[in-house]
Amino acid sequence: MLKPTEKIWHNGRFIPWQEARIHVLSHVVSYGSSVFEGIRCYATARGPAIFRLRDHLRRMLDSAKVYRMEVGYSLEQLAEAAVELVRVNRLESCYIRPIVLRGYGEMGIYGCRNPVEVFFACWEWGRYLGEEALARGVDVCVSSWRRLAPDTLPAMAKAGANYMNSQLIKMEAVTNGYDEGIALDAAGYVSEGSGENLFVVRDGRILTPPLGASVLPGITRDTVIRLAGELGIPVVETLIPREMLYLADELFFTGTAAEITPIRSVDRIVVGAGRRGPITEALQREFFAIVEGSKPDRYGWLTPVPAPEPVQDR
Repeated sequence: MLKPTEKIWHNGRFIPWQEARIHVLSHVVSYGSSVFEGIRCYATARGPAIFRLRDHLRRMLDSAKVYRMEVGYSLEQLAEAAVELVRVNRLESCYIRPIVLRGYGEMGIYGCRNPVEVFFACWEWGRYLGEEALARGVDVCVSSWRRLAPDTLPAMAKAGANYMNSQLIKMEAVTNGYDEGIALDAAGYVSEGSGENLFVVRDGRILTPPLGASVLPGITRDTVIRLAGELGIPVVETLIPREMLYLADELFFTGTAAEITPIRSVDRIVVGAGRRGPITEALQREFFAIVEGSKPDRYGWLTPVPAPEPVQDR
C-alpha cells in the first residue's frame, strides 16, 4: 500500500494528499488519456537528490506532444515543482510520480477539448522487484503477450494506455510463478519487460534491443549505456532473437523502479551461473555510487533538494 505524504502538487499549487481527486467521468478514466513519469530521489550525504529530473520531464513533455496534450508548464517550472514537492514533504528518498491527464469535460474518444491536468506526487518506495533482487536476481518468463506494433500505439510515449499491455504481461508472469515477464515485439524479437528495459551480456559484450523493437527510451537504459562505455564494455543496440535469452552469460533489467536488476532464469532455464554476473555487478556498483553520492556526479545527473524549513514550535 502507498504510504501517504502530506502534499501533492496540482496545476501549480500544493494540496493535501487526500484532496487529489478527479471525477469518475474524466476522459482519462474511460480512455486512458494520460502520460506520466517515474523518478527517483536518492538520499545522499549532502541531502536528497533527484536523479535525471530534467531528462524524465523532457520525456513526459515529449509523450504529451505525441498525444496533442498542452501541458501549460515549461520544463523548468515542472522541475521546480518536483524539487519543492520533495522539500515540503520532508523526504530523504522517495519515488516521484508526475501525471498529465485529460480531465472532466466532454465525453467521447476525441478529448482535445477536455482540460489537461497536471499532478506531482511522491512517496517512500523501496526496491520494485524486492530488496534481495539486486544481488539474487529474478526469475522471468517470455510472455505470450506481444509488445505494441509500431503502427498501433507509440511505444516511445510513456502513456497510461500502454500499461494495459504491461499489466497483461505482469499478471501472466506472476500467475505462473515468475517475478516478471519479457515481451517480444510484433516481429518476434525481444522487446522489454512489463516496465523495464532489457540487456543481454554475451562474450563480454552487452546487447540491447533498439527503439524500433517497441521499447521505451529508458532513462536508466541510457545511463547504463553511458556507464558501460566508461567501463570499456561494448554496447550494441540490435535485434535480439528469443533464444539469445537462454544462451546469455548475464541478463539484467533496467528502469527507474527496477534500477539494475539481474535475471537469474528465463522460462526455468538458468542464465549463466544463476546469479548476478560480474558485468551486472560492475554497472550496479558504478550506478549506485553516483546516485548515492559516494562518487562525483560527473554527468550532472543529480538535482539537489534544499533542506525544508524548520518546524516552528507552537
